Amino acid sequence: MDRLSEDELTAEVINRLEATPSPRLRLVVQALVRHLHEFAREVQLTDQEWLEGIAFLTATGHMTDEVRQEWILLSDTLGLSSLVDMINHSDVEGLATETTILGPFYVPESPWREFGESTVEYDDGGEPTVLKGVVTDRDGKPIPGATIDVWQNAATGFYAVQQPGVQPPTNLRGRFLTDENGRYEVRCVRPVPYPIPDDGPVGNLLRRTGRHPWRAAHIHIKASAEGFESLTSHIFDRDSEYLGSDTVFGVKGSLIRDFVSNGDGWLVCEHDVVLSRK
Repeated sequence: MDRLSEDELTAEVINRLEATPSPRLRLVVQALVRHLHEFAREVQLTDQEWLEGIAFLTATGHMTDEVRQEWILLSDTLGLSSLVDMINHSDVEGLATETTILGPFYVPESPWREFGESTVEYDDGGEPTVLKGVVTDRDGKPIPGATIDVWQNAATGFYAVQQPGVQPPTNLRGRFLTDENGRYEVRCVRPVPYPIPDDGPVGNLLRRTGRHPWRAAHIHIKASAEGFESLTSHIFDRDSEYLGSDTVFGVKGSLIRDFVSNGDGWLVCEHDVVLSRK
């Protein structure tokens, strides 16, 4: 067999993937091979760099478990998560409330809570906050019975899932239903900026590339209702640091809100949600 050139090797690998039964899988893996090979040629990847890359990916896998999702952190900090979000939710007119990334700390099946109930199960000295708004369709019609799923970090900077044995597992998490007028109301605490977990390979990569690990202060929110497209989004604090340098590229201007004192020791954040019909 004749010796293959670099381009011929790439073509041969792609050709062998032609037998992939799924057209979508065939498209994805062939494109992946093309771009990986082109990347290696562009940077003239050395043997040592290839080995270091394998070690990095191996360490990322070892760091990932049922609590720590290092792969999502890697995707987030490389901007891939935000890019996928943009690709799949670029219809600004169709999604009046913009989407953002899910993040690595989402836990499904949060407890159901009553209208206006507090999600605080662990007193960490956070500023008491009322988060409220109306869920509507694109025509402004309220959607009763919509589900609002919220989760956030404590004033210490940690999510409950990061501190088992310290915070109750359902602290600052909850699912709420909108009332007959489409309104929702949540009692929580003001979010604070926090660093993503940086004691693993992703944190090491951030340091080696001169980047910080900090996220702007935010509350996560998922909204869903029968007959509507589900929404995954954030609510950002206008007074937060890192709005312009959020390490996962997640900040969108339309999602920045004010946290305003009501004079009774509470901050109020108003955030309406607009869902698109399927």
